[in-house]
Amino acid sequence: MKKILALLVVLLSAVPHAHAADVKVLNPDVHFAEGPVWYQERLYYVEYDRNTVDVWDGRKNAVFWTKKGCGPSAVIPTARGEFLVTCYDSNSLGHIARDGKDLPPYTHDKDGNALVGPNDFAPDQHGGIYFTCSGTAPGPAIDGKVFYLAANGSITQEAVNVHSANGIAVSNDGKILYVIETEVHRLIQFRIAADGALSDRRVFVNLDDLTHNVTPLYPDGVKISKAGEIYIGQNPRDVHAPLAGTIFVVNAAGELLRTLKLPSPGVPNFALSPDGQTLYVAALDAVDKSPYPGKLYSLPTH
Repeated sequence: MKKILALLVVLLSAVPHAHAADVKVLNPDVHFAEGPVWYQERLYYVEYDRNTVDVWDGRKNAVFWTKKGCGPSAVIPTARGEFLVTCYDSNSLGHIARDGKDLPPYTHDKDGNALVGPNDFAPDQHGGIYFTCSGTAPGPAIDGKVFYLAANGSITQEAVNVHSANGIAVSNDGKILYVIETEVHRLIQFRIAADGALSDRRVFVNLDDLTHNVTPLYPDGVKISKAGEIYIGQNPRDVHAPLAGTIFVVNAAGELLRTLKLPSPGVPNFALSPDGQTLYVAALDAVDKSPYPGKLYSLPTH
C-alpha cells in the first residue's frame, strides 16, 4: 500500500486539483443520485434507490416525479420541453410531461429491439438524443447498445456489443460520440454521420493507462465543457480504493489536464452549469448496498 500511495503522489503531483474548501453540499441526503442536468435555471437529477426525479432551484430540493420500479439513472429535457428518464430496472424510458405527469414510456426501438438497462443520455444539435443501454452487464455478456431517439420520436439502434455501456456525450462540433465502457475501464468514441449513424469505433482513452495502472478504475459518467474539456466520473468497487472520489479532466487527445477530488468515494455523474464555471456532482458514500447514501455537491471547475 505504501508503494501505491507513493506512486499516486508522483503521478498526481503535477496535476492541478480542486480545493476541498470550494466543495459545497447542496443535498446531504440522497440515495444513489445520478444523471443530473441543468435546465431553465434548475438542476434536475435522479435518485435511483428512491425512484425519483428531483429538482434543485438554487435554494431547496424537491421531488418532481416518482415511479416505483423505474430505477432511474439519468434525466434529460426534450426539445418539446418534456422529460425523459432512463428506467434501468424496468427496461424503459420514462416519459414525463413538463408538469410532472406520466406520458407513455418507450420500451423498444422502431424495429422491436428491447431497451435493456437504459443508462444515460446525450443530446445532439438536431433535437435528438443518444442514449445507452447497459445490457445484462456486469457479467460475461457484452451486449450493451447505443440508441438514437430522433426529434420525431423514432428510436433506432446505432451500436451493439458495447461492454457495459454507461455514460455518453456528444462533442461540441457534433461529430464524435463518446461512450463509457465501465467494465473494461475505458471511454470509446464513434464518428457521427450527418444522418446520426455511428461508425469508426475506436478506444479514446483507457482510465487504467491514464493513471499508470495504479488501481482498476470503473468510469461511469462523461460530460464535455464548452471549452471541449472532457470530464470523466467513476464509481469504485471499494470506497477505500486509491483515487476514489476523483473526477478526471482530459483534453481532446485524451491527455490528463487536472483532477477534481470530492469527499465522497463514488462520483459517477455530474452536470456543468450554463456558464461552465461550476460542476454539480451526484456522489455516493456507500457503493455496494442499498440505500446507497450520498450527497449532491457543487464545486468550481477550475
